[in-house]
Amino acid sequence: MIPSKNLDIQTSRISQLSGHILALVMKLWSFTLRYELNGEAGLNMPELSAPPVLFVLWHNRIFTMPAVWHRTGGKSRKTAILTSASKDGTTLAVAMSHFGLGAIRGSSSRRAVSALIGMKKFLKEGFDVCVTPDGPRGPRYQVQSGVIKIAQASGAPMIPIHIRYSSAWRFRSWDRFVLPKPFSRVSIHFDQPIHVNRNLDEKQFEELRVQLENCLIQGVDDV
Repeated sequence: MIPSKNLDIQTSRISQLSGHILALVMKLWSFTLRYELNGEAGLNMPELSAPPVLFVLWHNRIFTMPAVWHRTGGKSRKTAILTSASKDGTTLAVAMSHFGLGAIRGSSSRRAVSALIGMKKFLKEGFDVCVTPDGPRGPRYQVQSGVIKIAQASGAPMIPIHIRYSSAWRFRSWDRFVLPKPFSRVSIHFDQPIHVNRNLDEKQFEELRVQLENCLIQGVDDV
């Protein structure tokens, strides 16, 4: 029997190797895609001139996000992405590091408190934070409360990101993960900032959650 410590080390190494491979695939795949910014969309908008902000996009659009970041000026900003505390989260964190993105470990279902603390810490240090509000396990296209709570606590505005593909494959995962086909067009739109009042009552909080959810749903084509 292999000692559990050795198994943990082996699992960690596999997750890290998987992350390096994933980053390579994402970079190579991105070279086949055509990117289209919608009007004034991009990270150089006056509203986004100074970090930190909370970028919000659906979990199933995460594949092209790092490449989008580089093409819209994001590489000039300090940015971290929220990942799960699982081995899959390790894989994603390693992959994101290849694009200059930091990682905050935690999720809406596990280590939620540490994730919120981590996001607040990164925002305080001047990092933008990217969140998938329906991750890591869904339900798909339903905004969880965590992103609004951190916006309240930090004062950082939320910026919805809409990503559409002219042609794509859709997986049978919980989020119906969307993978753009090679040589397809990727349309990116950074929506207007949503500022969150620190003193929302329960009704106002839910209304804002629904507002953000509806805003993000308007940016997809498979509801």
